[in-house]
Amino acid sequence: MSIVTLSNEKKFSCEPGVTLLDSAKKHGVVLEYSCRSGRCGVCRAQVVGRTEVIHHDESVLSAEEVASGYILTCCRTALSDVRLSIEDLGQFANIKSKTLPCRVDSFKMLADDVVEVILRLPPKDPLHYLPGQYVDVIGKNGVRRSYSIANAPRQDGRLELQIRQVEGGVMSEYWFEEIANNDLLRLEGPQGTFALRSTSPTNFVFLATGTGIAPVKAILEQLKAAPELVAGKKVWVYWGGRHAQDIYWAPELGSLAITFVPVLSRPGSDWKGRTGYVQDVLWQDGVDLADAVVYACGSEFMIHSAKEKLVTLGLPHKNFYSDAFVSSN
Repeated sequence: MSIVTLSNEKKFSCEPGVTLLDSAKKHGVVLEYSCRSGRCGVCRAQVVGRTEVIHHDESVLSAEEVASGYILTCCRTALSDVRLSIEDLGQFANIKSKTLPCRVDSFKMLADDVVEVILRLPPKDPLHYLPGQYVDVIGKNGVRRSYSIANAPRQDGRLELQIRQVEGGVMSEYWFEEIANNDLLRLEGPQGTFALRSTSPTNFVFLATGTGIAPVKAILEQLKAAPELVAGKKVWVYWGGRHAQDIYWAPELGSLAITFVPVLSRPGSDWKGRTGYVQDVLWQDGVDLADAVVYACGSEFMIHSAKEKLVTLGLPHKNFYSDAFVSSN
């Protein structure tokens, strides 16, 4: 049994063969994470002490990071007492993941390859979550896929999902060909640590690609209900797609003032808006990155390239929060 000490001196034990991330969770300590498969890099931490990889791999880490002692907590277990250069996330301490039955309440197409699904949960067993988190939906034969919740908590407890079609995908076959109202499914959640943090910067920037707009939509609904969270702040939302039909949503946020910028990477001749990649358009707009916090959600490519570019341009490393969508069939 090894003892793990965080930078705020909180401690937990790590059993042999159990990842640092899972050991923390077992002892009620929440560390930063997203995909749990070693691909997104969100759970990276600098370590002092001996560890070994027991799941997945850490190829997402750069050679410089590896040389500096960075690891992924979802991949490694401790071989000795270790110290990690991260703190626990206290705001998630009371958010407990659980498995629940749910039914398809309704569904509709948002785009040719995106369906919105509303799930109805047991009225006496609601899901408590923070806007930005995701759930795993468990379908036939135990097939499990992760989807961000696209709404802030509602009084009726329903969950909105925005699901993109994956060619040849097992769950896509269900969502786009077989789904029916009142279908019975199961879900496990909430999962992930993508949510608003208590930070001081003036500029709140959201970057999204594809259905990565779903958790951003949930957080914006949270801000609409509690505008004091961004009082005196500027809120920017950059949403990237390939074609015009990929921009299937527009914010309706009442008095909440935001700058909403749709961006296309493969625009048609009739597109009059911004073009390129969201991180480049953000830079072109001259947002003061030194006084900004960025929440990025979407493709792995966007997450990694945006972080590298924006940190180089002056964004504090600690002010970049992300949730990378990793592909599954």
